[in-house]
Amino acid sequence: MSEQHGLAKHSTATISDALDKLGRPGSLHGLAPLFDGARLCGRAFTVRYVPAGSPPGTVGDYLDDVEPGQVVVLDNAGRTDATVWGDILTAMAHDRKVAGTVIDGVCRDVERALGEGYPIFSRGRFMRTGKDRVEVDEVGGSVSIGGVKVRAGDLVVGDADGAVVVAREIEDEVLAICDGIAAREAAILADVLSGVGIAEARRRHGYHLLQRHEEDVS
Repeated sequence: MSEQHGLAKHSTATISDALDKLGRPGSLHGLAPLFDGARLCGRAFTVRYVPAGSPPGTVGDYLDDVEPGQVVVLDNAGRTDATVWGDILTAMAHDRKVAGTVIDGVCRDVERALGEGYPIFSRGRFMRTGKDRVEVDEVGGSVSIGGVKVRAGDLVVGDADGAVVVAREIEDEVLAICDGIAAREAAILADVLSGVGIAEARRRHGYHLLQRHEEDVS
């Protein structure tokens, strides 16, 4: 992972729990890593697609503007019938040390991504091109991924469980909560491995309150 942010050390599960505690969205529903072991962490570079007009517009040459360590975030409205990412983009992104790609939609030419270990999180894979089916509507704006708003510069983290986004303004708060959750879960694990019953271990360390929204904790 390219982004040396404190949240990079935490799993998406822990980050998702922290977001729950704050009552904030961020877990990107329906997206999964292309391969086991895929991980990413970086700032979002956002692109929004719409159905192609007449005449159809371009699928975009935005990758020239993506910086090393950023995560390409593509909003294709969840479409699974036409791809917006393929092998040329994978090769270029990998060469330029882009942190990875997150797609509310599908990718194709996945052999290259698998071979190079380039992280892609998407709704699946499908070979049909997006050319003349979709076109770029906006680069660098707010997009919707799995029903979650993602803005350019927000932090995106991905691992074996999927991907989450953390808005810039709550990063420090989320990190502090994640550190606390991780410490308490480690304590629970140590207890149960030493012979303590799981119910008791969870009670001792407040397991059922770890992710509960603060306003709901009595």
